[in-house]
Amino acid sequence: MEIAKRLGGVGEYYFSKKLREIDELNKQGKNIINLGIGSPDLPPHPDVVKVLYEESQKPNVHGYQNYKGSPVLRKAFADWYANWYQVVLNPDSEILPLIGSKEGIMHICMTYLNDGDAALVPNPGYPTYRSNVTIAGGVCMEYELKEENNYQPDFDAIEKMDLSRVKLFFVNYPQMPTGQAPVKEVFQQLVAFAKKHNILIVHDNPYSFILNDDPQSLLNIDGAKDVAIELNSLSKSHNMAGWRVGALFGAADRINEVLRFKSNMDSGMYLPVQLAAAKALSLGKDWFDSVNATYQQRREKVFELLDLLKCRYSKNQVGMFVWAHIPDNYKDCYEIADDVLYKANVFITPGGIFGTAGEQYIRISLCGSVEKFKDAIERVQKSLQS
Repeated sequence: MEIAKRLGGVGEYYFSKKLREIDELNKQGKNIINLGIGSPDLPPHPDVVKVLYEESQKPNVHGYQNYKGSPVLRKAFADWYANWYQVVLNPDSEILPLIGSKEGIMHICMTYLNDGDAALVPNPGYPTYRSNVTIAGGVCMEYELKEENNYQPDFDAIEKMDLSRVKLFFVNYPQMPTGQAPVKEVFQQLVAFAKKHNILIVHDNPYSFILNDDPQSLLNIDGAKDVAIELNSLSKSHNMAGWRVGALFGAADRINEVLRFKSNMDSGMYLPVQLAAAKALSLGKDWFDSVNATYQQRREKVFELLDLLKCRYSKNQVGMFVWAHIPDNYKDCYEIADDVLYKANVFITPGGIFGTAGEQYIRISLCGSVEKFKDAIERVQKSLQS
């Protein structure tokens, strides 16, 4: 059977392929330490799990749900944004719960892109932006994020591109994979740029609470709702990646436009999950402090590991990963990643999977115990001595 042409420029997700290889190595007795994927290993708050359990016992919660999500969850998201981002949102019209924010990226692409329409995507950046634009029939126009520019968009360079067919502009701060924190002045420039060129900004914001003392939303900028929508998620901030709870935030017209596509793709989220997510959104600063205390300890161990590998990195990064420049004795990120994998049985992510601008970098996830990182350090030390 011939596959659809829309998949012609899209390969299997890198981690999907690499995890199969790691499985094979483990079958050979290698016991690979995986420091690659950002899947939180910490549990949600016990009160969140309690709500899920209690609500799932009720007999009337197992049917199809509202396509726009439970009013309880939408109100919780609105309160969360008001409390943490100082953004006022109408829970009835400006919030759309999603089965994870990753699906929202596809919904947005399918809602706005016709064949040949273009989207600006960051290089390096989350690979899903590129693949979803391509699947929707769009064309990716990459804008390079450079270390010397603090991984912020070079608006002068972007202005020189042919923007005539650009409809979407994907941005992501705290930035993945580089760990660049959000900067209000950059957000202001993005809003001004979008207004000038009639482009919709899509801000992907799942990392704003991880090792970051100043959570920010693009929607906090004056006039942002006119030209921007924002994705957010409980996957990282509340250790609920497998629960698949996210949301889209923006002007009512944008929410209704995306809903036209989304409502043809799914039949809503399980109600007990939504009610448990609402509980998670009510957690206070103590929750985030406790999560970040754990990540802080782990990050110190990652710094030790990177020092062993003679990588260069900034200690000012935020988010769930550490991004580091590889030493000169390796030609690219793939060489050092394979060296560490096959000699030390430790998997780290080559930065090139996030775009060509990442080929001299590696990324290490903080999703592992301190003991796991200590073990990885010992393995790398032994491999370097052999």
